[in-house]
Amino acid sequence: MGDTDASRIIPLPDPGGHRQRPPDAPRPWEKTDRAQAALEGATGPEPPAPPDCPDCGLVGERHVTYYGTHVLLEPGMEAPAHMVPVWHRWYVDSNGTAWNSREDEPEPGAVCCVPHRIACPGLSPEEAGLWRWLDAVREENARGARLHADGNTDPAVFPDAG
Repeated sequence: MGDTDASRIIPLPDPGGHRQRPPDAPRPWEKTDRAQAALEGATGPEPPAPPDCPDCGLVGERHVTYYGTHVLLEPGMEAPAHMVPVWHRWYVDSNGTAWNSREDEPEPGAVCCVPHRIACPGLSPEEAGLWRWLDAVREENARGARLHADGNTDPAVFPDAG
């Protein structure tokens, strides 16, 4: 075994080292995670609930965040990051995890996802701010919410006008 007195025994991890923590185990970071989720707007419905907005009923694009909560993003909508308000710029990694860039200045030409809550027709103008292009998205979502409430989910079908 060689000329050294060094031990060749490799210590194994303890038998419980591969186990997950019990659900009721203390998680000192949990309050911080909840505060960050509330601050960033990552308050989307958690699975197995459907990814529907609780305010308008429209379906959002739900993504998990790195701190374990979910955010509803506006489906199929990416915007130039410099046009989206700070704290509302969401990016989705290749693994589907969403993260918020907070106050960081976006790179030139960067695009980001828009959270549904700032395009939701349930928001008041004071909550939404003066972002004109988001007003157009909110108006379209209001139309979609009315169609959804009437039971007509196909926007290509027009009502019978007589």
